[in-house]
Amino acid sequence: MTAVSITPNLRPRDGVLRILVSDDQPDILEALRLLLKGAGYLAETVDSPQALLRALDARAFDLILMDLNYARDTTSGQEGLDLLDKLRVRPDCAPVVVMTAWGNVELAVDAMHRGATDFVQKPWDNLRLLGTIEKQAREAAARRSAERQARSEIEIARHVQEKLFPQPVKQLRSIEYAARCVPARDVSGDYYDFLDLGPDALGFVLADVSGKGMAAALLMASLQAAFRSQTEVLRGCELLRSINRQFHSSTPPEQYATLFYADYDNRSRMLRYVNCGHPSPLLVRADGAVERLPSTAPVVGLLGVWDCEEAALHIGPGDTLVAFSDGVTEAGIENEEEFGEERLIAAIINARSSSPEEIIDDVMARICAHAGAAADDCTMLVIRGAG
Repeated sequence: MTAVSITPNLRPRDGVLRILVSDDQPDILEALRLLLKGAGYLAETVDSPQALLRALDARAFDLILMDLNYARDTTSGQEGLDLLDKLRVRPDCAPVVVMTAWGNVELAVDAMHRGATDFVQKPWDNLRLLGTIEKQAREAAARRSAERQARSEIEIARHVQEKLFPQPVKQLRSIEYAARCVPARDVSGDYYDFLDLGPDALGFVLADVSGKGMAAALLMASLQAAFRSQTEVLRGCELLRSINRQFHSSTPPEQYATLFYADYDNRSRMLRYVNCGHPSPLLVRADGAVERLPSTAPVVGLLGVWDCEEAALHIGPGDTLVAFSDGVTEAGIENEEEFGEERLIAAIINARSSSPEEIIDDVMARICAHAGAAADDCTMLVIRGAG
């Protein structure tokens, strides 16, 4: 017979703890219900592991107080340990305090290894049990507060980074362009930018900062600030030498960035570029021929003594240049089949008559179909010859 719930299916008012109690003995459930009610808690009682899981599916609890021994297994605690394994993989599960009449050190240690936060032995001491509940409730509240604060800070960082990624700064007669970053986490270590270099010139940057998470995102913002503060006075290799000096002097020795930089002249349709250890961008000509833009310089920020070379190419009508981070071609590598350059080239050729935004849409959709959720940031920059 399933024990009857004593609380409504509503979240209790702030400051009142809701506790889920699980035991197969009705007299123990009633004793615990009265004890917890007298202490000012809201208790809901269930009499089996299955009923406990159903209750967790129905509503949230602040703490779980559960027996390790049930009718099918009255001595070993195995039913309770198996239940702990199931609780451990549930998202946002409340802290668990276990009880057992057959308690011993080995069983308690096993329960703690499987996710229990504390344990009590039957017959329990009322004051000690309430003290354990109060302690676990206090620690759980502190964890939730810290998690909310961390989530709030991450959300702020994500919104700030979204604002850092630019929209196209101006239209040029001879090209269309677009870029997009799809972060694998809340924030990205990838960076792209459009730089206004004058009436008939435009700069492009796509970079991938080493590392993950917040540290990489901060370095990405630093790299963007370095570019934007210097492009008014510096160009090409002179600009990148300055970027390398600044990045090298202000980051730990192990931090670096792969980077593709290009400036485009609208009058001559010439694009001059430097590839700093970045995956080779692909240039698909209007006739379908494919060219790669290999490295012309080391990665940025790793070496104090650093130099680079520029290369140049002509972008004609219908030519499509695609720069990308390694997250694009390596998508799916965790499943031992990466998206790869061949699939990327096929996608570009298939969509090369489309707009840059549509090309990015098509490639990102193919990556999602191939790999599902990406394990790394996926960033693309597409420049397509117009006219």
